[in-house]
Amino acid sequence: MAGHFQHAFTFLNPRVREGLTVHSRRSMLKTGLAGMAGLSFPELLRARAKNPSAGSNKSVILLWMTGGPSHIDTWDPKPEAPLENRGPFGTIPTKLPGIRLAEHYPRQAAMMDKLTLIRSMVCKGSSHQPNQVMQTGNLNAAPRIKANGRMWPAIGSLVAKHHGPNDPQMPPYVALNMQHWSHIAWGGYLGKQFDPFTTGRSGPNFKLPAGLTMDRMRNRQSLHKQMDTLRSDLDQAGSMEGLDYFHQSAFDLVAGGKAQAAFDLSKESPNTIERYGDHEWCQQALLARRLVEAGSSFVTIDLSKHTASGTWDTHGIPGGVYGGITKGLKPLMPVFDQLFTVLVSDLEERGLLDDTLVIGMGEFGRTPQIGTQKSKDGRNHWPVVMSMMLAGGGFNHGQVIGETEKDAGDVKERPIFPGDLAATIYHHFGIPQDSTYTDFSGRPHFAVQEGGKPIAELI
Repeated sequence: MAGHFQHAFTFLNPRVREGLTVHSRRSMLKTGLAGMAGLSFPELLRARAKNPSAGSNKSVILLWMTGGPSHIDTWDPKPEAPLENRGPFGTIPTKLPGIRLAEHYPRQAAMMDKLTLIRSMVCKGSSHQPNQVMQTGNLNAAPRIKANGRMWPAIGSLVAKHHGPNDPQMPPYVALNMQHWSHIAWGGYLGKQFDPFTTGRSGPNFKLPAGLTMDRMRNRQSLHKQMDTLRSDLDQAGSMEGLDYFHQSAFDLVAGGKAQAAFDLSKESPNTIERYGDHEWCQQALLARRLVEAGSSFVTIDLSKHTASGTWDTHGIPGGVYGGITKGLKPLMPVFDQLFTVLVSDLEERGLLDDTLVIGMGEFGRTPQIGTQKSKDGRNHWPVVMSMMLAGGGFNHGQVIGETEKDAGDVKERPIFPGDLAATIYHHFGIPQDSTYTDFSGRPHFAVQEGGKPIAELI
């Protein structure tokens, strides 16, 4: 086999002699399994069955603000700064004394006693397209400058591996509204079986490939059972006993209907749909709630409308596709304000909020100076510091963590790093902080990078 391309069956060691040589019962089983297309999800279910952290109903909804929202014009305003720094928006008080947000975030301001605002997230090394440093918690996940940058696994992929879905008939890691592959982090070294189940604007595609009918699917399942019986005869130790169950669960994901029902917004009441609003991002937030309610454990929403670097990339370059702060950012803020707060309220009313951590963030902040790149009110990338908002998960809320300098250009106190965010999410799921995985050379790597620790103020 020429080249070094990886595939979904890397975990079977196909290039290792023992992995393909039929000299033993174990080898023959591995050979038979390697030839079974669609094994990846059953393998995922088996991993979950062995996992001590499985069984909880913990989940995460990541509202990924693709392109990098301006922290100064949203969550970390500087009303006393000069106009060229503070930007065009006014500020409003919140339920937390002395804490102000941009005027276009009134719903979050009214809910701040239930939220945690982090203003000191260090995002050095982060970039977009792909947006992987913050979605992996790994500073090496920067494909533009690292040769293997795309191979570091997403936090969602590690959750899929070590925790799995909360219901075996649901995909564990889902990426909604994906506008481009580069907007999402993937399984990488973990293998394709831990990639997200993705949807675009039109939703998931549950259609079968051309020429493959449900009857043929059932016939293939019947064939699997016959082959399993044969392999069970070979495996006197009984290691094949659970295969029927796991393949049935994988089959149910396509044919059984639970996942399809979870993606069907028509099953929601008109009042709930109206409450979320008709904006496509708001509908995706409702869909995310349905998915975690049904049993998915990590759902990322690509809050973008185009396939370039993201709708929140508010450069304001004259003649470009990116609006500035007034033209580009201002219309997005009420939409985000609504979807975030309605989602949090809906989760709380349904008794899901303590188990569901909601995170709103992008890949970096924006420059302290406004009007960069010959624009009137745009801001360029600022991979130094950014803000993010959290809710739920059973954590301590009603607080602001960290502070930036007077121009919001750098951290003043309590820096939080990507590894700390990842460690906090793994703590939420009960995944051991010393969990490891191996790269394609067999070298181990810790899931929590750069000495990351769970954010103490939240726990």
